Amino acid sequence: MSSVAQVLKSKQDNSVFTISASDSVYNAIKLMADKQIGALVVTDGDAIAGIVTERDYARKVVLMERSSKETLVREIMSKAVRFVRLDQSTDECMALMTDHRMRHLPVIDQDKLVGMVSIGDLVKNIIADQRFTIQQLEQYISGEHT
Repeated sequence: MSSVAQVLKSKQDNSVFTISASDSVYNAIKLMADKQIGALVVTDGDAIAGIVTERDYARKVVLMERSSKETLVREIMSKAVRFVRLDQSTDECMALMTDHRMRHLPVIDQDKLVGMVSIGDLVKNIIADQRFTIQQLEQYISGEHT
């Protein structure tokens, strides 16, 4: 079972993108599109104020017929941010995401934002772990072990 730290190390780009709570939703969606990501950590100064996702945009702007250029991020963001720490397991992350129907988890180390893991990151990691286990079992069965 892998840790969040291992998942972050395996990512090609471990950048964490943030946006200000006072920024427009349009700018948030543009940044997500430019970076090909589905969520941004929302900041208010140096503090984490929330998280905004494509789902927030779809449900709180598009379906409500609001203007993304006139709506501020703070108006649609989720304020209760669930996060994980580097030493937590991928299983713990998957359980948290499943229980709370979320796709992104900010990663905190010593009260500092150090990364973001998505459901896709976790699935890739689980598949890699399973491939490794299968290879080990195949080698054992075929007698290639030492």
